[in-house]
Amino acid sequence: MATATPVPVEAPTREERVVREPGWNVIVWNDPITLMSYVVLVFRKLFGHDHATATKLMLQVHEEGKAIVATQPREQAEVSVARLHAFGLQATLARL
Repeated sequence: MATATPVPVEAPTREERVVREPGWNVIVWNDPITLMSYVVLVFRKLFGHDHATATKLMLQVHEEGKAIVATQPREQAEVSVARLHAFGLQATLARL
């Protein structure tokens, strides 16, 4: 008895959509009390910025009154704001 050779079947093509939530900006606001070196340390610890980037962001906060330190999905941005508050920094989030 002869057996049929399997014929390769192509998988049906389907279009997958990646639905991305718009990003949210984590904004740190200037305050006259917190040491600049401490702000750099917090930025490095929470967001993994290198020293130069953290220093640049800290100076932007100091000179302009605020800086966007991260852009993240909403839930992650909310956690980042809460962590910044825990470190004593003033922070908010804003939609892109």
